[in-house]
Amino acid sequence: MTYPNPLLSRRRMLAASAAVVVSFAAASCTAGPTPSPTPAGRTPTPSDPWRPVAHLTAEKNWLNDPNGLVYHDGTYHAFYQYNPRANSWGNMSWGHSTSTDLVHWEQQPVAMEASGEEEIFSGCMVMDTKNASGLGSAENPPMVALYTSAYGKNGALPQGAQAQSVAYSLDGGTKWQKYQGNPVLNLTPTNNNFRDPKVFWYEPGQYWVMTTVVADAQVVKLFKSTDLLHWDYLSDFSGAGAQGGLWEVPELVRMNVEGSTAKKWVMLLSINPGGIAGGSGMQYFVGEFDGTHFTAENAAAPDAPLSDSQWLDHGADYYAANSITGAPGEKPVLLGWMGNWDYAQHVPTTPWRGSMAIPRELTLVRGVHRYELRSAIATAAREALERRSGEVRRKNLTIGSSVQDLGADFTGRSQLIELELDLGSSKEAGIILRQSSDGTSGLRVSYTKETRTLKVDRSQAGTTNFSEKFSPYHQVPLPSAGSDGKVRLTILLDASSVEVFAHDGVAVISDTFFPDWDATGSSVFSVDGESTISVQSRPL
Repeated sequence: MTYPNPLLSRRRMLAASAAVVVSFAAASCTAGPTPSPTPAGRTPTPSDPWRPVAHLTAEKNWLNDPNGLVYHDGTYHAFYQYNPRANSWGNMSWGHSTSTDLVHWEQQPVAMEASGEEEIFSGCMVMDTKNASGLGSAENPPMVALYTSAYGKNGALPQGAQAQSVAYSLDGGTKWQKYQGNPVLNLTPTNNNFRDPKVFWYEPGQYWVMTTVVADAQVVKLFKSTDLLHWDYLSDFSGAGAQGGLWEVPELVRMNVEGSTAKKWVMLLSINPGGIAGGSGMQYFVGEFDGTHFTAENAAAPDAPLSDSQWLDHGADYYAANSITGAPGEKPVLLGWMGNWDYAQHVPTTPWRGSMAIPRELTLVRGVHRYELRSAIATAAREALERRSGEVRRKNLTIGSSVQDLGADFTGRSQLIELELDLGSSKEAGIILRQSSDGTSGLRVSYTKETRTLKVDRSQAGTTNFSEKFSPYHQVPLPSAGSDGKVRLTILLDASSVEVFAHDGVAVISDTFFPDWDATGSSVFSVDGESTISVQSRPL
């Protein structure tokens, strides 16, 4: 959970936000009347031109970090940082949406709402199937949320302090009760930046492990518990990777190494500012966890260039991602916020602001110098996108130094695209999406042969004047093409975002952009030579 401006006083911000929120009933975390669930399937309109069709967003108001991600009884639950009262950060509560396929989301009533005494910051969710917490029963075990309490005036801790608390649900996530012994984990002395609990079950030790951060000290703190209520300190992880901002939303995940029987532990960690694309970003570390300490292997030194660190995404808009507890399959399935604190509060969407990225699956591979993560659209989401798409359109072209319109069949505001580039004699080739009819604007996705870089350029892709920090383009080294020398990209284009997965997720660039309503064209281009380009598109 990040504050909009990490340089502002935490006390002052909490006091300001607490002054405008209302308290909730002591017996329940849901205050007052709640709205009916909002059906899925919203689409952009001329009055709401940037509404995503394939990404989770709220019907109205602000959202940011995903929290409490869990798969239970065939349903994916996404809780998230949400302001139920305004289209800007504040009144931090837990919004709630559900899905059966990771693409079609139905917004539920607010799960836990802020009060003057406490805002509900980031956290996680586990199914306490054995009722170790005693908060449910053997017949009806509880769904347990661990979250950061950010205390306001008259809170359980001094104003501005942050500590970890518990809430639980006995009806599958609709109604929530707070644990009477909150907070369950606090530092001595209290700390204003101690937050973001994520919990997993450590089978060898038969206990839960919690990762948290002291954000402004760039420290991950680990604790253990057998009942989710009483926590003992294990160790700290620090002194590695990018250090240029707040460390947030840590998570430890055990993963299979692709093509072998080996397993490794991966630490996912968000940073703001100081990301590889400027502002917010996500780095990761690969290593070992012995039940007490996590030790990173071949990690970048704190004073190393940002390019030495390992990044989950090289775009500007992928942050605070964490895995969905209990998701089907052997690979972690992540849901991340598609935003950047450099400008997130100023993007021109209304009556909503903020969306999630497409859920993605992670694969761990042995690279040349160290272990590396690969990302792909999660299987369930990919299947849902393909089910909802229209007829598949294909076109193969060989073009010289020119721009060639793909025609009416490839127009659209949202598409799932498979792009194959054989640069031949050209220096650069790519595709232009959401292009205006006069060709003066559009989002450019391209590969440059000499520098061997993949680039997403949003500088001429629509509205950009809402923030000076809305960076114009992002790029990532892509040293090797396929075995046949071709560059292969999977591109998920939505009404106000693009996610580009290169070579089965070797690199990813996720960016938001805000095109004109009438800009729906698509073209391919080649620079200084001939390229062969294959395009397959599914309209969404």
